[in-house]
Amino acid sequence: MSSARAERLVNLVLCLLSTRQFLTAERIRAIVPGYANATSDEAFFRMWERDKAELRDLGIPLETGRRSMFDTVDGYRIARQDYELGDVELAPDEAAAVALAARLWDSPELAGAARGALVKLRAAGVEVDESAGMGVEPRVSATEPAFAPLLAAVQAGRVVTFEHRPNPTADARLRTVEPWGVVSWRGRWYLVGHDRDRDDTRCFRLSRIEEPVSAVGPTGAVRVPDGTDLVALVRRTAGPPPVTGVARVWVAAGRAVGLRRLGRLTGPMEHGGRPGDVLELELRNPETVARWVGGHGPDVVVLEPPELADAVRQGWLAAARAHAEPLAPAPVEVGGGVR
Repeated sequence: MSSARAERLVNLVLCLLSTRQFLTAERIRAIVPGYANATSDEAFFRMWERDKAELRDLGIPLETGRRSMFDTVDGYRIARQDYELGDVELAPDEAAAVALAARLWDSPELAGAARGALVKLRAAGVEVDESAGMGVEPRVSATEPAFAPLLAAVQAGRVVTFEHRPNPTADARLRTVEPWGVVSWRGRWYLVGHDRDRDDTRCFRLSRIEEPVSAVGPTGAVRVPDGTDLVALVRRTAGPPPVTGVARVWVAAGRAVGLRRLGRLTGPMEHGGRPGDVLELELRNPETVARWVGGHGPDVVVLEPPELADAVRQGWLAAARAHAEPLAPAPVEVGGGVR
């Protein structure tokens, strides 16, 4: 939406709120700033029809009627009692946060809702400074094809069916789900709902949902259980696995800065004549930790547990086989990196 159109909508809302009479389209054209730019009657009425649809999409109660029985043309107004909210007061930092949030969404489905929120706030007399935070350009993108149909199904309260892969290499399986919401968690989008096939609450990563996503059944059939915390459900399902142990590794001085941020230093130590530190790392997924450690070569040495040291060796062997033709014996000797 252009800034000119947004301003025209705000002016239109204020105009229709300020009158108890029904105003005809021609009267609105004459008194609301922005409509004078229409180059012809046809252009004005196209503009007017778009604006009416926009107001109704925003949930603004636009009434249609006539001033008297002698009028031949419909007029319009907004029922103040159905529209007005309680007093809304935002501190300067809160107003800046609202403006920043409106710029956050990078998808048509959510960008429209964000713009609608700004129009409603301005119509309520709240000044929202969109220039605040211009140095920050936040984006929450939703590029998965399943996002739009799933969001529409959630809003309509309809059951959905789709093909889903539990993991990237697994075969896709047909799922029938009562969708409760679409949630963003750590850069990924998830559908949360009741899986009818398994009679259980499940979370589905949108990137593993294949098209088409079909909405079935009547509108309003799906109800979110009271007290449901969608983010908590995703966090529990898609969050980090539980800690199963602690790994101790030696890290060369001045090396593996990223690994140091993830662990806890317990003290200095020399290894092979090189100065360094002992680092403790939480073991949630040993394979992931093995890749972290193995990527630093001889700058990181696994002290314990031996299972992690073996996983690092296996990773190095696999890398050597993938890049050496034929595999030379020398690269297999990795004792300098793993005790």
